[in-house]
Amino acid sequence: MNTTSRYPVFLLSDHTGITVEKLARSLLSQFAGLEFDIHSLPFTDNADAVRSAIERIDASALASGVPPLVFATLIDAPLREQLHGCRGQVFDIYATLLGPVAEALHAEATPRRGQTHGGADNGYLDRIGALEFALATDDGVAVKRYQDADVILIGLSRSGKTPTSLYLALQYGLRAANDPLTEEDLDSPRLPERLQAFRHKLVALRIEPERLHRVREQRRPDSRYASLEQCRYEVRQFESLLSGLDIPVLDSSRMSIEELAASVVRIVRSEE
Repeated sequence: MNTTSRYPVFLLSDHTGITVEKLARSLLSQFAGLEFDIHSLPFTDNADAVRSAIERIDASALASGVPPLVFATLIDAPLREQLHGCRGQVFDIYATLLGPVAEALHAEATPRRGQTHGGADNGYLDRIGALEFALATDDGVAVKRYQDADVILIGLSRSGKTPTSLYLALQYGLRAANDPLTEEDLDSPRLPERLQAFRHKLVALRIEPERLHRVREQRRPDSRYASLEQCRYEVRQFESLLSGLDIPVLDSSRMSIEELAASVVRIVRSEE
């Protein structure tokens, strides 16, 4: 019987753990109402590391009264076999999928660690370059580099532009600049001059004033900048500006960063 309200989950990888974490969190998000105590164990790439992980999994099983869920992306078959000796419910992602994929391709897999993120043929260097670009053009800096952008996110301060830009760079290799529209920008009925030449690259992130108020309160509590009245004013002005522009608009109030980024990618690719 489970003695805790949070279900124990372990994520094991022999590399960075990004792949298994994205997959596991996506699966677990389908179980509304359940809470999970997630432990990430990257670079579990040898017998000693697996043995240490098993000790933690077994201790958790005894403490919680239930077998933890164990999601693993371990390339080496002996390590995977070793892991199956733990007290958890093991979801061996490579063992489950690699065989059927190899059969469909009529080819034998040659397992190599870290290929999802570090392989020379999968855009790794492009993602690093895109990340450097996103950082260099964050928050309206280096406007002169907008000509090199794949997309330019516009929106109010704290509407989700920066994290979306970074996610687009890291996951998709897109060079995403972001430009915050200031109160001065919003006093004009026209798009700021600095953005006029790049209208074809713009994607707007709108946000509900109540959501914006909560986010800004965390940054500058009890300030005019964070006040609900100011947020309502800026949102009203921003939406008035957008009504005169033929550019895509996404709602960051109701979408996660992952959803925003995926939507931006669809927009960019549809215009290529």
